[in-house]
Amino acid sequence: MDSTSRADLMQSGLNLIAQALSLFDADLRLAVANRQFQAMFDLPENLTRPGAFFEDIVRFLVLRGEYGPQSDPDEAVRIRVEQARTFQPHYLERQRADGRWISVEGAPLSQGGWVTVYTDITETKRQESLLRSHSQVLSTQVLENSERLAAANRKLEATIAALQEAKRIVTETQARTRQVTEMVPAHIAHLDRDGRYVFSNRQLPRIFPGTRADILGLTAQQVLDPQTYDKLKPHLDRAFAGRNQVFEVTHSDSGRRVRISLTPDRGGNGVFVLSTDVTAEVEVREALTHASRRELAAKITSGLAHDFGNLLTVILGLQDRLSRADLPAEASADVAATLAAARRGVQLLERIGQIAQPHGTARQPVRLAPLLQDLVAMARPSLGPDVTLALRTDLPDRPLMLDPGQIQDSLLNLVLNARDALKGRGGAIRLSARANPPWLDLEVTDTGDGFTPEALARATEPFFTTKQGQGSGLGLAMVFDQARLAGGTLQLSNLPGAPGAATPGGALARLRLPLRPVDPQMILLAEDDDNLRRVLRQMLTGSGHSVIEAGSLAEAQNLADLPGLTLLLSDMQLGDGLGTQLAAKDRPPLILMTALPPGDPLRETVAGPVLTKPFGAADFADLVTQVIHG
Repeated sequence: MDSTSRADLMQSGLNLIAQALSLFDADLRLAVANRQFQAMFDLPENLTRPGAFFEDIVRFLVLRGEYGPQSDPDEAVRIRVEQARTFQPHYLERQRADGRWISVEGAPLSQGGWVTVYTDITETKRQESLLRSHSQVLSTQVLENSERLAAANRKLEATIAALQEAKRIVTETQARTRQVTEMVPAHIAHLDRDGRYVFSNRQLPRIFPGTRADILGLTAQQVLDPQTYDKLKPHLDRAFAGRNQVFEVTHSDSGRRVRISLTPDRGGNGVFVLSTDVTAEVEVREALTHASRRELAAKITSGLAHDFGNLLTVILGLQDRLSRADLPAEASADVAATLAAARRGVQLLERIGQIAQPHGTARQPVRLAPLLQDLVAMARPSLGPDVTLALRTDLPDRPLMLDPGQIQDSLLNLVLNARDALKGRGGAIRLSARANPPWLDLEVTDTGDGFTPEALARATEPFFTTKQGQGSGLGLAMVFDQARLAGGTLQLSNLPGAPGAATPGGALARLRLPLRPVDPQMILLAEDDDNLRRVLRQMLTGSGHSVIEAGSLAEAQNLADLPGLTLLLSDMQLGDGLGTQLAAKDRPPLILMTALPPGDPLRETVAGPVLTKPFGAADFADLVTQVIHG
C-alpha cells in the first residue's frame, strides 16, 4: 500500500470516530482533523485543511463567540496561542455559547505538537443536573443512568485507545517522511500564499551556502540574499499565478549553479519548491564547449603551425636584414611595424598552443602576501607612468594550498587586461586578496569604462576580444579555465559609477578559489622504507607540519601515545605488522598509505582513510582537512 492510500485509509478511520479530533504540529499548523471536528465547531473548509494555522482557527472561534464575550479579542487569541506554544496535558469541561457542553482532553506529542479530543457531554451534564434536583424521586433513574454512563465510559475508553493508535501511526508516518526528505541531496520546501516557508527538509545551506537551515515561518526574501531573490521573484510570481516554472540561477556568493522547480499547489495554498545543485553538470557543459574550442584551436595549430612558423621565420629574417640596411626613415618605420606584427603572430601561436593544452594544478603551501607583492613589483614597469597599481590583503597568517604559477599567470592577465581598459588615459588599478570562507577572493579593479554588456556575456569565450585586433581573445578564457580547474570561478562585473552617473565606475574581475589554509599537524610518520620515509618527511615539513618518525610498527606503537600528536600517518604494510594496528579510540586519527590499487582484498578490509602512493602535498592536505574537520 502506497503512502497516499495509507493516508486515505487513516483519514477514513478517524472520520468514523464519534468524538472530534485535531492534531497540530510543532509549528502550530493543523496536521490531521476528522469530519466531527469541522461539524462540532462549524468551521469553514479552509480552516480544516492540513496546514491551517492554529491562530486562524482560534481567531475564528473567538470572533464567533465560542469562548463567550471577549473585551479584547486579539488578547484572547494571543493568550491561547502562547498556551499552545507551551502545551501541557490537560482535561477540562466547558459550556459553549449555544449552551451545549463539551469535554476537551489534550496531550503533547514527543515529536512536537499535540493531539486533542473533543466530546459532546451535554446529555451527561443534563443527567447530572436531574440527579441533583430529583435525587429522591429518581433513584431508579439514577441507577439506569449510571449504567448508561458506565457503558458510555467503556465506549470512550475504546475510542481513546483507537485515537492513541491513530496518533502513533500519524507520528511514525511524519517521521518517515521527514527522514526521507532530509536524505535527498536537494532542497524540498513548500511556500504558502504569503511566500513563507511552511515546510523545509533543512537542506537549503547545502544548495545555497551561507543560508540558514531553520527557515520555517520566514519568507523567501528573508532567507535568500538579495541578488538571488531578485532572480527568483519573477518565476515565483508566475508560479503563484498557477504556472509551473523550471529555471537555473547562479548563486552570487558561491558561484554555484542551481536548478529550481516551482510547482503550484493544487489546492491553491502556495508553491512546492525543489532546488538542486547542478554546478557539476553546468561545468561539464561549459568544459565541453571550451574543450571543443580548444580542440578546434589545437587542430588549427597542428595543421598550420609548421607552415605559419616557416613563413614567420622568412618574414622575420628578411625584415631583420632590412632593418640593418641604410633605409629612409619612412621605410625603416615600415620595417619596424612589420617586425612587430610578425612577433605578435609568434606570440599568438604560442598562446593558442597554451589554451589548447591547459596545464594541470600543482598546489603547494604558499604564503600568498609575499607572492602578490612580487607580482605587483613585476607588473608595475609594464603599466606606464600614468597608471598606479595598489595592493590590499586580508589573509590568514598561514600558508594556503595554491598553485603559485597559476595564481601569478591569472592575476598578471587580469592586471594587464585592466591596464588595456584604461586606454592610455592613465588611472588606477587595485589588486586585493581576502579570505571569505570557504573562498579566497582575488579581485582586480580599474577606473576605466567598465565591461560592455556583450563583454560581460562573452568575455571568457576563447578568441572573443574588444581590443580591435590588438588582442588574441585568449587571456580571460585561460584565467576562466584555470579557475575552474582549481575548483573556483571567474566573476566579471562593473563597479557603480558616481551618484547620478549613467556609466560604470570601472571593471571588477574576481578570481574566486577554494580557501585551503594549511592546518599544521604534529604527525607520527610510520614507514619502514628509509628513503621513502625521508621523502615523505621533507614533503610534510615543507607543508608546515611537525614530524616524528618511526621505522617499524613496534616503534610506532611506542610513540603513538605521545602527548601533542594530532595525526598518525602509516604505511599499510610495515615490516613487522599492519599499520591498521595503530588505530585506537584514545589516539589521534589514522591515515594509511599504500601502493595497493583500489579493490585489492587487503585494502578493502580498511575502514578508514587511505592515500594511494604516490601522492603529493595537495592530496595529503585535502585528506587531512576531511579527517580533522569532518
